Amino acid sequence: MKAKQPRVKYVEWHSPEELHEISLNWVSELKFIKDEQHFLDELIENHTLQLISKKTFEKSKNILQELSLSRKGIEPLLKKIINHHNELTILLDGVDQPIKEKQYKEDHWELTIEVSTYLNKYKEIKRKVFDLIKAIIKEGKQKRLLR
Repeated sequence: MKAKQPRVKYVEWHSPEELHEISLNWVSELKFIKDEQHFLDELIENHTLQLISKKTFEKSKNILQELSLSRKGIEPLLKKIINHHNELTILLDGVDQPIKEKQYKEDHWELTIEVSTYLNKYKEIKRKVFDLIKAIIKEGKQKRLLR
């Protein structure tokens, strides 16, 4: 029988200024990732022939599918963060709205988990792409040495 995992939920109390900074950092990080994905696209494009070879095709296909899914997920996440950031006025307007304020903080907690998960998955995919390209370049160098 499986033991039930305790559901621990620790929510740090942030000031509106800190929540503002956190949201801006998320937006900045995701915009950087969008630029980085363009770099990865060019890197992949430069090594297309090696990526579609019999030796690496299946592995590269899976990695590129993961990268594509990551690319598709960034825009909705960015919009979600920007909307969340725009709703920060709920905490700043001086009107006591405990239900809306509590909902905002719960939304922020969920968004924190979502952004963290996205960033971790993206870093893993990026590592896989770099490892694959590194292996292709290394193999190419070895072939040239043997000639």
